[in-house]
Amino acid sequence: MSNAANPSNSNDAQAYLPDFCAGATILIVLLVAELVAIVLTIAAQTEPGSFLTDLAIISLYVLWLALLSCAVLCRARRWVEQTGKTRGFIIAFLLLVLLCLALAEIAWQVTLRFGGATLIADSHGGFLLRTFTISAIVIALAMRYLYISSEWRRSIVQEAEARISALQALIRPHFLFNTMNTIVSLVRSAPESAERAIEDLSDLLRANLATNNNRVSLAEEREVAGIYERIEKLRLGERLQVSWQLDELPGQALLPSLTLQPLLENAIYHGIEQLPKGGEISVKGTLKNKRLKIEIRNPRPPQQRRSTGHRMALENIRQRFELAYSGTADVRIEESDDAYGVILSFPLETRDA
Repeated sequence: MSNAANPSNSNDAQAYLPDFCAGATILIVLLVAELVAIVLTIAAQTEPGSFLTDLAIISLYVLWLALLSCAVLCRARRWVEQTGKTRGFIIAFLLLVLLCLALAEIAWQVTLRFGGATLIADSHGGFLLRTFTISAIVIALAMRYLYISSEWRRSIVQEAEARISALQALIRPHFLFNTMNTIVSLVRSAPESAERAIEDLSDLLRANLATNNNRVSLAEEREVAGIYERIEKLRLGERLQVSWQLDELPGQALLPSLTLQPLLENAIYHGIEQLPKGGEISVKGTLKNKRLKIEIRNPRPPQQRRSTGHRMALENIRQRFELAYSGTADVRIEESDDAYGVILSFPLETRDA
């Protein structure tokens, strides 16, 4: 078996500062900075009719501060995060406050040199003190928000890891019991098939007992699901048919580990196994506008009630997709009296992206 159960480790969970090199983060910082500039302009306005002029000057100053702060944290983020969370936030705070003071001094000197002393109705020391006070308060509030946000993300990650650990432990006892009985029955009549079944079961257990919550490639996930299919086919025979239609999707596309196998298990346990003649499970994938869509559909007995097993596995997968794709993925159900389907939709991401 390939390294389906051993995906490379990710450092995403260790990051507690936003990526200040990303355009989306910079845009948010600039919007917040402009809001601060508007508040400062309203608070400092003394002459009627000068609002727009004052806003333009203060906005220029505050936006430059915001852009330079993003540049500093973009370059220093990796080093800051290596110092530890508490120390890292303190270092980031001091870096930004010093940057604000340095830019305030530059702004003061430039204003004096070009004859704009009347634009600053304050002494040199007063201007620096006011800049320090305002910047320290704003930066402290921002750091506090980032710290709380980081702790919240960490708790979400820990909860997701606990849930996937529970899912990995949920190889149903009836599946293990039936598989071992099937292997025993094959030992004398078809020893090669029995040996292959033991290898498949070992590979499947290895994949299920993996302790990480990383994403794996679609090719690796497909292999794990294929192993499960082969084992179940030994027991169900021709009653179980699976139509794989994933050729349109890139094999290197990433998705949360243990996605297809639990859905295939649900389709067999709640659908095919309940039908005397069995049926066909369809696993179809499409790619459009850099989004992947995977549909897993199976027949089921008419009027079958949705079981707890369905709910638990689907809720687990839904939460892990939410965590992995930050709200850009969708997990939904389509069901009728005699059919059940799960549709996964998520953005295309690869390890090389």
